[in-house]
Amino acid sequence: MRDIQNIVILTGAGVSAESGVPTFRTHGAVSYWEYLDADGVLQKRAVEEICTLEALAIDRALVLDFYDQRRRGLASVAPNAAHKALAFLDAHWPGELLIVTQNVDDLHERAGAKRMLHMHGELLSSLCSACGTRAAFAGAMNDGPRCAACGQDELRPDIVLFGEMPYGMERIEEAIMAVDLFVSIGTSGAVYPAAGFVQAARHAGADTLELNLEPSAGSVYFHETRLGTAGVLVPAWVDDILGSAASA
Repeated sequence: MRDIQNIVILTGAGVSAESGVPTFRTHGAVSYWEYLDADGVLQKRAVEEICTLEALAIDRALVLDFYDQRRRGLASVAPNAAHKALAFLDAHWPGELLIVTQNVDDLHERAGAKRMLHMHGELLSSLCSACGTRAAFAGAMNDGPRCAACGQDELRPDIVLFGEMPYGMERIEEAIMAVDLFVSIGTSGAVYPAAGFVQAARHAGADTLELNLEPSAGSVYFHETRLGTAGVLVPAWVDDILGSAASA
């Protein structure tokens, strides 16, 4: 612990799931979302129907409605113990720290985290397909709001759909090249490029730690894996690393 200065933390769906944020479900080879539509009816949609560029082109209203529902759902969830522990670490870690999240909710920020990067975008942000402007957004896109920059009715969720490049990859790669400790929390380890971060960190000479409900697809690349819920594991780890840093 005396040698650890720079930390990169990757968080996935397992962190926000404990707050009640919906996650993908898988049945056989099919991944799908379950969600309540505006009329309160349970909908089941395959990922390919709503989370791809093709889906946006084929049925724009369906995709916008899905993300409108997810955006509204943020009002009914709150940061859990894992979010709060990471925010506490962010506030007290004296070295470099970057929390890279695959989640599109705002729970890390609501807990108080500052050193953040949303590699898959954010629900509370819009992207104009016409001019490329990104802006804070909390309403309903299916209501047809216009872009404040260009006036076009071309707003879409500022979410990285399958087939698009994740955000901030250059910054992430630079942080991993300088990292002393890489920690993965609540991720499946099956979706690239995030699944390759642990290998890059090890190549850079970092220690690697996985905190997860069960071993991920990339568990073999971690020096240590701790199994359990994020709400239990993350606060305990944060206490350990801050205590070790204080005694160094």
